[in-house]
Amino acid sequence: MAIEVTEFYLLLSAVLFTLGALGVMIRSNTIVMFMCVELMLNAVNLTLVTFSRQFGEVHGQVFVFFVMAVAAAEAAVGLAIILAVFRNYFSIQTSDVHDLAG
Repeated sequence: MAIEVTEFYLLLSAVLFTLGALGVMIRSNTIVMFMCVELMLNAVNLTLVTFSRQFGEVHGQVFVFFVMAVAAAEAAVGLAIILAVFRNYFSIQTSDVHDLAG
């Protein structure tokens, strides 16, 4: 039984999302965690485009543009926060920034 193209894309998306989630949970470097969140967003985008193409609708592809806009805004704000934390603490490790804990 051969794997279909749609199943391949969904499997790839699941692997990418799992790698991103594991990266966020395991790593303590904020830059790596930030890249893993972006990887998870791209995995969701791949899933949306796959289902959109499978069902012949454009709603999923339109939603991808909104997710990409949110990801771009998140990248700008996230990198600004990381730079501000680095300027104050001279580190980007999450364990070194203990003063921000609530």
